[in-house]
Amino acid sequence: MANYQRRNVFPLQSNMTPHTELFNDLLKLAVDSGASDIVVKSDKPGYVRLSGRLKPVDMDPLSGRDAEAFILEHVPRVFMPMWTDVGQVDFAYAAADIGRFRVNAFHQRGTVSVVFRHIKSQVPTFEVLGLQSDPILKLAKAKDGILLVCGATGSGKSSTMAAMLNWVNQNMDRHIVTLEDPIEFTFQDDKSVFQQREIGLDVPNFEMAIRAVLRQNPDIILIGEMRDRETFETAISAAETGHLVLSTMHAGTVAQSLTRLFEFFPPDQQLLARRQVANTLRGFICQKLIPALEGGGRVPANEILAADSVVRNYILEGQNEKVQGLLDAGADSGSFSFNRDIYRLIKAGLISKADGLRFSPNPSALEMNLKGIFMKQ
Repeated sequence: MANYQRRNVFPLQSNMTPHTELFNDLLKLAVDSGASDIVVKSDKPGYVRLSGRLKPVDMDPLSGRDAEAFILEHVPRVFMPMWTDVGQVDFAYAAADIGRFRVNAFHQRGTVSVVFRHIKSQVPTFEVLGLQSDPILKLAKAKDGILLVCGATGSGKSSTMAAMLNWVNQNMDRHIVTLEDPIEFTFQDDKSVFQQREIGLDVPNFEMAIRAVLRQNPDIILIGEMRDRETFETAISAAETGHLVLSTMHAGTVAQSLTRLFEFFPPDQQLLARRQVANTLRGFICQKLIPALEGGGRVPANEILAADSVVRNYILEGQNEKVQGLLDAGADSGSFSFNRDIYRLIKAGLISKADGLRFSPNPSALEMNLKGIFMKQ
Protein backbone atom coordinates (compact mmCIF):
# COMPACT_ATOMS: atom_id res chain seq x y z
CA MET A 1 0.00 0.00 0.00
CA ALA A 2 1.34 3.43 -0.90
CA ASN A 3 2.60 5.52 1.96
CA TYR A 4 0.17 7.96 3.51
CA GLN A 5 1.80 11.35 3.76
CA ARG A 6 0.17 14.27 5.52
CA ARG A 7 -0.47 16.66 2.69
CA ASN A 8 -2.61 19.67 2.05
CA VAL A 9 -4.94 17.92 -0.40
CA PHE A 10 -7.90 19.69 1.16
CA PRO A 11 -6.88 23.12 2.44
CA LEU A 12 -8.74 23.89 5.63
CA GLN A 13 -11.92 25.82 4.97
CA SER A 14 -14.39 27.31 7.36
CA ASN A 15 -16.64 24.26 6.96
CA MET A 16 -13.87 21.63 7.15
CA THR A 17 -12.49 20.71 10.57
CA PRO A 18 -9.15 18.94 11.10
CA HIS A 19 -11.07 15.71 11.75
CA THR A 20 -12.81 15.93 8.39
CA GLU A 21 -9.57 16.80 6.63
CA LEU A 22 -7.86 13.79 8.21
CA PHE A 23 -10.58 11.39 7.11
CA ASN A 24 -10.89 12.94 3.64
CA ASP A 25 -7.16 12.48 3.08
CA LEU A 26 -7.50 8.80 3.96
CA LEU A 27 -10.59 8.37 1.77
CA LYS A 28 -8.90 10.05 -1.19
CA LEU A 29 -5.85 7.80 -0.87
CA ALA A 30 -8.14 4.76 -0.73
CA VAL A 31 -10.19 5.81 -3.77
CA ASP A 32 -7.08 6.68 -5.78
CA SER A 33 -5.70 3.22 -4.95
CA GLY A 34 -8.90 1.49 -6.10
CA ALA A 35 -9.96 0.32 -2.63
CA SER A 36 -13.53 -0.87 -2.10
CA ASP A 37 -13.63 -0.43 1.70
CA ILE A 38 -11.85 1.57 4.37
CA VAL A 39 -11.69 0.34 7.97
CA VAL A 40 -10.92 2.73 10.84
CA LYS A 41 -10.31 1.36 14.33
CA SER A 42 -9.45 3.66 17.21
CA ASP A 43 -5.73 4.02 17.88
CA LYS A 44 -4.83 2.02 14.77
CA PRO A 45 -3.77 3.18 11.28
CA GLY A 46 -6.42 3.01 8.59
CA TYR A 47 -6.92 -0.17 6.59
CA VAL A 48 -8.11 -0.48 3.00
CA ARG A 49 -9.49 -3.45 1.09
CA LEU A 50 -7.82 -3.91 -2.30
CA SER A 51 -9.00 -6.76 -4.56
CA GLY A 52 -10.55 -8.41 -1.53
CA ARG A 53 -7.46 -8.20 0.68
CA LEU A 54 -7.15 -5.95 3.74
CA LYS A 55 -3.98 -3.84 3.82
CA PRO A 56 -2.75 -1.28 6.40
CA VAL A 57 -2.05 2.30 5.39
CA ASP A 58 1.31 3.73 6.41
CA MET A 59 0.01 6.53 8.60
CA ASP A 60 -0.22 7.64 12.22
CA PRO A 61 -2.95 5.90 14.24
CA LEU A 62 -6.37 7.53 14.22
CA SER A 63 -7.63 8.30 17.70
CA GLY A 64 -11.07 7.51 19.04
CA ARG A 65 -11.60 11.26 19.47
CA ASP A 66 -10.97 11.79 15.75
CA ALA A 67 -13.46 9.08 14.83
CA GLU A 68 -16.10 10.31 17.27
CA ALA A 69 -15.69 13.91 16.09
CA PHE A 70 -16.06 12.88 12.45
CA ILE A 71 -19.29 11.02 13.21
CA LEU A 72 -20.77 13.87 15.23
CA GLU A 73 -19.95 16.32 12.41
CA HIS A 74 -21.44 14.27 9.59
CA VAL A 75 -24.16 11.94 10.83
CA PRO A 76 -27.55 13.33 9.72
CA ARG A 77 -29.37 14.94 12.62
CA VAL A 78 -32.27 12.51 12.31
CA PHE A 79 -29.85 9.62 12.97
CA MET A 80 -28.18 11.20 16.01
CA PRO A 81 -30.43 9.41 18.56
CA MET A 82 -29.44 6.11 16.95
CA TRP A 83 -25.77 6.92 17.59
CA THR A 84 -26.17 8.32 21.09
CA ASP A 85 -28.74 5.77 22.31
CA VAL A 86 -27.84 2.59 20.42
CA GLY A 87 -24.14 3.13 19.74
CA GLN A 88 -24.18 2.28 16.04
CA VAL A 89 -25.47 4.03 12.93
CA ASP A 90 -25.54 3.78 9.12
CA PHE A 91 -25.46 6.85 6.92
CA ALA A 92 -24.11 8.13 3.60
CA TYR A 93 -21.18 10.53 3.38
CA ALA A 94 -20.20 12.58 0.30
CA ALA A 95 -16.74 14.16 0.10
CA ALA A 96 -16.23 16.79 -2.58
CA ASP A 97 -13.94 15.63 -5.42
CA ILE A 98 -13.57 12.20 -3.78
CA GLY A 99 -16.88 10.37 -3.89
CA ARG A 100 -19.78 8.95 -1.92
CA PHE A 101 -19.48 6.40 0.84
CA ARG A 102 -21.77 4.15 2.79
CA VAL A 103 -20.73 4.52 6.44
CA ASN A 104 -21.24 2.21 9.39
CA ALA A 105 -20.06 3.60 12.74
CA PHE A 106 -20.11 1.47 15.87
CA HIS A 107 -18.53 0.87 19.27
CA GLN A 108 -16.26 -2.04 20.08
CA ARG A 109 -14.63 -2.59 23.48
CA GLY A 110 -15.63 0.93 24.45
CA THR A 111 -13.95 2.62 21.48
CA VAL A 112 -15.23 3.94 18.15
CA SER A 113 -14.76 2.25 14.76
CA VAL A 114 -15.93 3.37 11.33
CA VAL A 115 -16.18 1.37 8.10
CA PHE A 116 -16.61 3.10 4.73
CA ARG A 117 -17.77 1.45 1.51
CA HIS A 118 -16.91 3.44 -1.61
CA ILE A 119 -19.97 3.89 -3.81
CA LYS A 120 -18.98 4.39 -7.44
CA SER A 121 -20.54 7.50 -8.98
CA GLN A 122 -21.03 5.80 -12.35
CA VAL A 123 -23.90 3.32 -12.42
CA PRO A 124 -22.23 0.11 -13.67
CA THR A 125 -23.03 -1.86 -16.82
CA PHE A 126 -22.83 -5.61 -17.32
CA GLU A 127 -19.74 -5.11 -19.46
CA VAL A 128 -17.90 -3.05 -16.84
CA LEU A 129 -18.68 -5.62 -14.14
CA GLY A 130 -17.70 -8.56 -16.35
CA LEU A 131 -21.12 -10.20 -16.04
CA GLN A 132 -22.79 -12.47 -18.57
CA SER A 133 -25.75 -10.31 -19.54
CA ASP A 134 -27.98 -12.84 -21.34
CA PRO A 135 -28.97 -15.10 -18.39
CA ILE A 136 -29.35 -12.09 -16.08
CA LEU A 137 -31.49 -10.13 -18.56
CA LYS A 138 -33.69 -13.18 -19.03
CA LEU A 139 -34.64 -12.72 -15.37
CA ALA A 140 -34.62 -8.92 -15.27
CA LYS A 141 -37.13 -8.71 -18.14
CA ALA A 142 -39.79 -10.50 -16.08
CA LYS A 143 -43.04 -8.53 -15.75
CA ASP A 144 -43.62 -9.63 -12.17
CA GLY A 145 -42.35 -11.95 -9.45
CA ILE A 146 -39.39 -11.97 -7.08
CA LEU A 147 -35.75 -11.95 -8.22
CA LEU A 148 -33.09 -12.32 -5.54
CA VAL A 149 -29.39 -11.47 -5.81
CA CYS A 150 -27.45 -13.44 -3.19
CA GLY A 151 -23.94 -13.61 -1.85
CA ALA A 152 -21.69 -12.71 1.05
CA THR A 153 -20.98 -9.14 2.12
CA GLY A 154 -18.76 -7.50 -0.49
CA SER A 155 -19.64 -9.93 -3.29
CA GLY A 156 -21.02 -7.19 -5.56
CA LYS A 157 -24.75 -7.80 -5.06
CA SER A 158 -25.64 -4.09 -5.14
CA SER A 159 -23.56 -3.51 -8.27
CA THR A 160 -25.25 -6.39 -10.08
CA MET A 161 -28.71 -5.07 -9.19
CA ALA A 162 -27.66 -1.59 -10.28
CA ALA A 163 -26.51 -2.95 -13.64
CA MET A 164 -29.90 -4.60 -14.12
CA LEU A 165 -31.77 -1.40 -13.30
CA ASN A 166 -29.40 0.56 -15.52
CA TRP A 167 -30.34 -1.69 -18.45
CA VAL A 168 -34.05 -1.33 -17.65
CA ASN A 169 -33.63 2.44 -17.44
CA GLN A 170 -32.06 2.55 -20.89
CA ASN A 171 -34.49 0.17 -22.57
CA MET A 172 -37.89 0.09 -20.83
CA ASP A 173 -40.47 2.55 -19.53
CA ARG A 174 -40.90 1.56 -15.90
CA HIS A 175 -41.71 3.30 -12.62
CA ILE A 176 -39.03 2.07 -10.21
CA VAL A 177 -39.22 2.61 -6.44
CA THR A 178 -36.14 1.73 -4.37
CA LEU A 179 -36.03 1.32 -0.58
CA GLU A 180 -32.40 1.57 0.55
CA ASP A 181 -30.41 2.00 3.76
CA PRO A 182 -28.60 4.10 2.65
CA ILE A 183 -28.99 4.90 -1.07
CA GLU A 184 -25.99 3.58 -2.96
CA PHE A 185 -26.08 4.21 -6.71
CA THR A 186 -28.07 7.24 -7.81
CA PHE A 187 -29.96 6.95 -11.10
CA GLN A 188 -30.86 9.63 -13.61
CA ASP A 189 -34.22 9.06 -15.31
CA ASP A 190 -33.90 7.90 -18.90
CA LYS A 191 -36.76 5.79 -20.25
CA SER A 192 -37.75 4.87 -16.70
CA VAL A 193 -38.70 7.03 -13.71
CA PHE A 194 -36.88 6.41 -10.40
CA GLN A 195 -38.05 7.17 -6.86
CA GLN A 196 -35.18 6.40 -4.46
CA ARG A 197 -36.21 6.42 -0.81
CA GLU A 198 -33.57 6.36 1.91
CA ILE A 199 -34.59 4.74 5.17
CA GLY A 200 -34.34 7.22 8.03
CA LEU A 201 -34.29 10.28 5.77
CA ASP A 202 -37.22 9.87 3.37
CA VAL A 203 -39.18 7.41 5.49
CA PRO A 204 -38.69 6.53 9.19
CA ASN A 205 -38.15 2.78 8.80
CA PHE A 206 -38.33 -0.19 6.45
CA GLU A 207 -41.65 -1.34 7.85
CA MET A 208 -43.40 1.92 6.94
CA ALA A 209 -41.68 2.06 3.54
CA ILE A 210 -42.70 -1.51 2.75
CA ARG A 211 -46.34 -0.91 3.71
CA ALA A 212 -46.51 2.24 1.58
CA VAL A 213 -44.72 1.07 -1.55
CA LEU A 214 -47.69 -0.75 -3.09
CA ARG A 215 -49.65 2.53 -3.06
CA GLN A 216 -46.93 4.30 -5.06
CA ASN A 217 -47.81 2.71 -8.42
CA PRO A 218 -44.45 0.97 -9.03
CA ASP A 219 -43.65 -1.44 -11.84
CA ILE A 220 -40.38 -2.49 -10.19
CA ILE A 221 -39.59 -2.38 -6.47
CA LEU A 222 -36.03 -2.66 -5.19
CA ILE A 223 -35.72 -3.63 -1.53
CA GLY A 224 -32.16 -3.24 -0.27
CA GLU A 225 -32.22 -6.49 1.70
CA MET A 226 -34.72 -9.29 2.33
CA ARG A 227 -34.30 -9.09 6.07
CA ASP A 228 -37.37 -10.61 7.73
CA ARG A 229 -40.73 -12.31 7.24
CA GLU A 230 -42.70 -9.06 6.93
CA THR A 231 -40.43 -7.86 4.15
CA PHE A 232 -40.73 -11.15 2.28
CA GLU A 233 -44.51 -11.32 2.70
CA THR A 234 -44.81 -7.80 1.28
CA ALA A 235 -42.57 -8.84 -1.62
CA ILE A 236 -44.88 -11.80 -2.26
CA SER A 237 -47.96 -9.53 -2.18
CA ALA A 238 -46.31 -7.15 -4.64
CA ALA A 239 -45.28 -10.00 -6.94
CA GLU A 240 -48.79 -11.51 -6.86
CA THR A 241 -50.31 -8.16 -7.90
CA GLY A 242 -48.13 -7.69 -10.98
CA HIS A 243 -44.91 -6.08 -9.69
CA LEU A 244 -41.32 -7.18 -10.16
CA VAL A 245 -39.42 -7.16 -6.85
CA LEU A 246 -35.61 -7.13 -6.71
CA SER A 247 -33.80 -7.71 -3.46
CA THR A 248 -30.68 -9.22 -1.90
CA MET A 249 -30.06 -11.98 0.63
CA HIS A 250 -26.96 -13.13 2.48
CA ALA A 251 -26.67 -16.69 1.18
CA GLY A 252 -23.80 -18.30 -0.67
CA THR A 253 -25.52 -20.63 -3.14
CA VAL A 254 -28.95 -21.25 -4.67
CA ALA A 255 -29.51 -24.18 -2.29
CA GLN A 256 -28.70 -22.00 0.73
CA SER A 257 -30.92 -19.22 -0.66
CA LEU A 258 -33.93 -21.53 -0.93
CA THR A 259 -33.34 -22.72 2.63
CA ARG A 260 -33.14 -19.13 3.87
CA LEU A 261 -36.46 -18.22 2.23
CA PHE A 262 -38.35 -20.94 4.04
CA GLU A 263 -36.73 -20.06 7.37
CA PHE A 264 -38.91 -16.94 7.34
CA PHE A 265 -41.97 -19.14 7.98
CA PRO A 266 -42.91 -21.32 10.99
CA PRO A 267 -43.34 -25.08 10.40
CA ASP A 268 -47.16 -24.93 10.28
CA GLN A 269 -46.99 -22.47 7.36
CA GLN A 270 -44.44 -24.27 5.22
CA LEU A 271 -47.02 -25.68 2.78
CA LEU A 272 -48.50 -22.23 2.11
CA ALA A 273 -44.98 -20.80 1.85
CA ARG A 274 -44.00 -23.38 -0.79
CA ARG A 275 -47.05 -22.47 -2.87
CA GLN A 276 -46.34 -18.75 -2.63
CA VAL A 277 -42.65 -19.13 -3.44
CA ALA A 278 -43.35 -21.47 -6.35
CA ASN A 279 -45.83 -18.98 -7.82
CA THR A 280 -43.77 -15.82 -7.38
CA LEU A 281 -40.07 -16.74 -7.54
CA ARG A 282 -38.48 -15.82 -10.87
CA GLY A 283 -34.97 -16.78 -9.95
CA PHE A 284 -31.74 -16.42 -7.99
CA ILE A 285 -28.48 -14.80 -9.00
CA CYS A 286 -25.77 -15.89 -6.56
CA GLN A 287 -22.37 -14.25 -6.84
CA LYS A 288 -18.75 -14.51 -5.70
CA LEU A 289 -15.79 -12.33 -6.60
CA ILE A 290 -12.61 -14.25 -7.54
CA PRO A 291 -9.15 -12.67 -7.95
CA ALA A 292 -8.41 -11.93 -11.61
CA LEU A 293 -5.51 -13.77 -13.20
CA GLU A 294 -4.07 -10.62 -14.73
CA GLY A 295 -4.22 -6.93 -13.96
CA GLY A 296 -5.47 -7.14 -10.39
CA GLY A 297 -9.09 -6.72 -9.42
CA ARG A 298 -11.71 -9.45 -9.14
CA VAL A 299 -13.95 -11.30 -11.57
CA PRO A 300 -17.60 -12.23 -10.78
CA ALA A 301 -18.61 -15.88 -10.81
CA ASN A 302 -22.32 -16.62 -10.75
CA GLU A 303 -24.74 -19.40 -9.97
CA ILE A 304 -28.06 -18.63 -11.64
CA LEU A 305 -31.41 -20.36 -11.30
CA ALA A 306 -34.31 -19.44 -13.60
CA ALA A 307 -37.48 -20.71 -11.93
CA ASP A 308 -39.19 -22.67 -14.74
CA SER A 309 -42.01 -25.22 -14.40
CA VAL A 310 -39.63 -27.98 -13.27
CA VAL A 311 -38.15 -25.80 -10.52
CA ARG A 312 -41.60 -24.69 -9.40
CA ASN A 313 -42.70 -28.32 -9.07
CA TYR A 314 -39.62 -29.16 -7.00
CA ILE A 315 -40.41 -26.24 -4.68
CA LEU A 316 -44.08 -27.25 -4.37
CA GLU A 317 -43.10 -30.81 -3.50
CA GLY A 318 -40.44 -29.69 -1.00
CA GLN A 319 -37.66 -31.28 -3.08
CA ASN A 320 -35.26 -28.37 -2.96
CA GLU A 321 -32.28 -30.72 -3.07
CA LYS A 322 -33.10 -31.66 -6.69
CA VAL A 323 -32.54 -28.07 -7.81
CA GLN A 324 -28.76 -28.48 -7.44
CA GLY A 325 -28.83 -31.32 -9.96
CA LEU A 326 -30.43 -29.03 -12.52
CA LEU A 327 -27.73 -26.43 -11.97
CA ASP A 328 -24.88 -28.94 -12.19
CA ALA A 329 -26.25 -30.41 -15.42
CA GLY A 330 -26.58 -26.96 -16.95
CA ALA A 331 -29.12 -28.26 -19.45
CA ASP A 332 -30.86 -24.88 -19.54
CA SER A 333 -28.56 -22.09 -20.69
CA GLY A 334 -30.35 -19.74 -18.28
CA SER A 335 -29.52 -21.85 -15.21
CA PHE A 336 -26.07 -23.04 -14.19
CA SER A 337 -23.99 -23.81 -11.11
CA PHE A 338 -20.99 -22.01 -9.69
CA ASN A 339 -18.78 -24.82 -10.96
CA ARG A 340 -20.06 -24.33 -14.51
CA ASP A 341 -19.25 -20.62 -14.38
CA ILE A 342 -15.90 -21.09 -12.63
CA TYR A 343 -15.00 -23.67 -15.30
CA ARG A 344 -15.81 -21.06 -17.96
CA LEU A 345 -13.65 -18.43 -16.24
CA ILE A 346 -10.67 -20.80 -15.92
CA LYS A 347 -10.91 -21.88 -19.57
CA ALA A 348 -11.15 -18.22 -20.64
CA GLY A 349 -7.93 -17.44 -18.76
CA LEU A 350 -9.67 -14.95 -16.47
CA ILE A 351 -8.92 -16.72 -13.17
CA SER A 352 -6.38 -19.31 -12.07
CA LYS A 353 -7.24 -22.96 -11.52
CA ALA A 354 -6.06 -22.68 -7.91
CA ASP A 355 -8.40 -19.76 -7.18
CA GLY A 356 -11.24 -21.49 -9.02
CA LEU A 357 -10.87 -24.56 -6.81
CA ARG A 358 -10.54 -22.36 -3.71
CA PHE A 359 -13.84 -20.57 -4.40
CA SER A 360 -15.74 -23.60 -5.69
CA PRO A 361 -18.48 -24.98 -3.41
CA ASN A 362 -17.54 -28.46 -4.73
CA PRO A 363 -13.84 -28.57 -5.69
CA SER A 364 -13.75 -32.32 -6.43
CA ALA A 365 -16.60 -31.95 -8.93
CA LEU A 366 -14.80 -28.98 -10.53
CA GLU A 367 -11.65 -31.10 -10.88
CA MET A 368 -13.75 -33.62 -12.82
CA ASN A 369 -15.19 -30.83 -14.99
CA LEU A 370 -11.70 -29.63 -15.85
CA LYS A 371 -10.92 -33.18 -17.04
CA GLY A 372 -13.96 -33.02 -19.34
CA ILE A 373 -16.35 -35.01 -17.15
CA PHE A 374 -19.76 -33.43 -16.52
CA MET A 375 -22.97 -34.53 -14.84
CA LYS A 376 -25.89 -35.17 -17.18
CA GLN A 377 -29.53 -34.50 -16.27
